[in-house]
Amino acid sequence: MTKGIGLNEVEIKSKVKVIGIVPESKVRRKIMDMGIVRGTEIYIEGKAPMGDPIALRLRGYSLSLRKSEAKDILVEVL
Repeated sequence: MTKGIGLNEVEIKSKVKVIGIVPESKVRRKIMDMGIVRGTEIYIEGKAPMGDPIALRLRGYSLSLRKSEAKDILVEVL
């Protein structure tokens, strides 16, 4: 798999592109069912004060993910 950074490490107001999901992830299917697949562009809208959850915008809708889920999504910053 291509090396990338976890979505949980990306700064607020950044735009990223998904390059993969960690194969061993326990939430892999859930993540893919939400439309987060390779090639998806995601805008990081914000984070809660303690950094969890993370507010995202993708495919025309808003989504919140926990840091533990976001770390399994590998991205590259655009």
